[in-house]
Amino acid sequence: MAMRRVFAAEPPLELDSCKPCGVVWFDANEFETLPEGAIESPDAARLRGIEVLATHKLEAMKPQGVTDDAPDADWKTIPALFGLPVESGINPLSRHPWLTWSLALAIAAISIVAFFHLTTAVGRYGFVPAEAWRLGGATWLTSFFLHGDLWHLVGNLYFLQIFGDNVEDCLGRGRYVLLLLTATLAGDALHWLVAPHSTIPCIGASGGISGVIVFYALQYPRARLGILLRYFFYFRWVQFPAWVALVLWLLLQMLTAVLQVSGFSHVGATAHLGGAVAGLVLWWRWRARRF
Repeated sequence: MAMRRVFAAEPPLELDSCKPCGVVWFDANEFETLPEGAIESPDAARLRGIEVLATHKLEAMKPQGVTDDAPDADWKTIPALFGLPVESGINPLSRHPWLTWSLALAIAAISIVAFFHLTTAVGRYGFVPAEAWRLGGATWLTSFFLHGDLWHLVGNLYFLQIFGDNVEDCLGRGRYVLLLLTATLAGDALHWLVAPHSTIPCIGASGGISGVIVFYALQYPRARLGILLRYFFYFRWVQFPAWVALVLWLLLQMLTAVLQVSGFSHVGATAHLGGAVAGLVLWWRWRARRF
């Protein structure tokens, strides 16, 4: 008969057991002093230790601040299913973001009307670097309100809403408008400098919104953003601080800008980077002030 000894830590016990038949022998009064679940064989203890060690190693492999927590509202699963990040853990707003809502409504209305005659609208009101000063330079701003398709529009409005409300609350409406205006113009300017002879119209609110994104991440670096990773039918939430998202976003924009300059992409990443620079400069300029 194969005999083994098993151990209990609290209270300290040393028991004899029969491995094939699963029988354990207790001395007098030992069983009464043993708390439920306290017996653990050496093999079980070794397996538990391996599991704990593996868990710690997996956690150590994650970037600092990354967690697997789900967001704080069920509705956020909907945009996440479309690959959009969701926000959680940010301080509540002190006032209604009327300007952000109004601007989003104006962008949506103008873009949707333009969809019915999109080629004409983009050709007339889009920002064309080779004709930067047509309409008296108005296209530097009119291009902000035009979008190429519904997904382009919805994506920009989504980012404007989740980041713009907090930035408006932080800055106040005056500085918020200045941030959007400066980022929009800076985005167009960098796009113009990189491709001054391009005849392809540049449209969309992305340049201005990029400035808002950068300001948000710098002002609220510990705000948590989450994405939903999908592996066939397996879904997993991953959350990370806003500063991590900003680094990843900037790397993506720089890669896309290289593809754009090389002629392999028609996404105006240079406009995004121009707006991002404006967001950085204004955050640096205003960071020491009480908003």
